[in-house]
Amino acid sequence: MKNLFALFAGATPFLAQTPPAPDLPQRTKSVLETIIAAGPVMIPLFILSIFSVMLVIVYFLTIRRGAVVSSGFMATADALLRKRDYLGLLAVSNRHGEAIARVVQKMLDFTTKNPGADYQQVREIAETEGTRVASSLNNRVIYLADIGMIAPMLGLLGTVFGIIKSFSALGSDLGTARYALLSSGVSQALVNTAAGLAIGIPAMIFYAFFRGRVQRIISELESAVTHVLALLSLQYNKRAVERAPVLLEDEF
Repeated sequence: MKNLFALFAGATPFLAQTPPAPDLPQRTKSVLETIIAAGPVMIPLFILSIFSVMLVIVYFLTIRRGAVVSSGFMATADALLRKRDYLGLLAVSNRHGEAIARVVQKMLDFTTKNPGADYQQVREIAETEGTRVASSLNNRVIYLADIGMIAPMLGLLGTVFGIIKSFSALGSDLGTARYALLSSGVSQALVNTAAGLAIGIPAMIFYAFFRGRVQRIISELESAVTHVLALLSLQYNKRAVERAPVLLEDEF
C-alpha cells in the first residue's frame, strides 16, 4: 500500500505540469498598413489614382454628343439660317454651350461685323474654330495617357527602393533580423510595382475608350459644321442672284 501511495505521489508533479502554449499565428498586415509600409513613392501614386478617377468622372459628364452637337441647336440653326436671321442665330449661339454653338457664334460674329465678306472667308473662320475645338477635345483625353505612362514608372522607382533595401539587409550583420528586413524590402518592391500597374492599366484603358468617343464626336462636329456651311452657301448664292439684276440695271 505504501508503494502504491508513493507511486501516485511521484506522479503528481508530472500530472501537475501544464502543457506548453501553442504558437499563436502572427497578425497579418492590413491593406492600409501594407501601403503605408511601401515607402514614400506611394504618396504620388495615391495622388495619381485620385486624379485619374476624377478625370474619368469629368470625361463621362463632358465628353458626350450632347455637349458638342445637340439636335435642338441644329434644328434651331437650320430654321434661322433659312430665314436669314443671323442676329437671332447669333443670340441663340451665345446662350448655348455646345461646341457647334461656339463655331457658329464665331462664324456669325465675323459675318455680321464684315457684311462684305465672301463665303470663302466665312468658311475659313468656321474650319479654324472647328479645328481648335477638335484639338481641345484630343488634348483633354491625353491626360489619361500621361497617367498611364507615369504611374508604372513611379512604381518602378519604388521597386528599385525596395530592392536596395533588400540588398542592404543581406549585407548587414544583424543575424536573423536581416531576414525580416529582406522580406520587408521585397514586399515594398512588389507593392510599388503592383500599385503602379493598378493605376496605369485602367488609365490606358479609359484613354483608349475616350479617344474613340472623341473621334466619333469630332466626326459629328465636322458633319454639323458642313451642314451649317452648306446652308450659308445657299444664302450667299441667293444673295448673289438677287444682286445680279440690280447690277445689270446699273450698267444699262
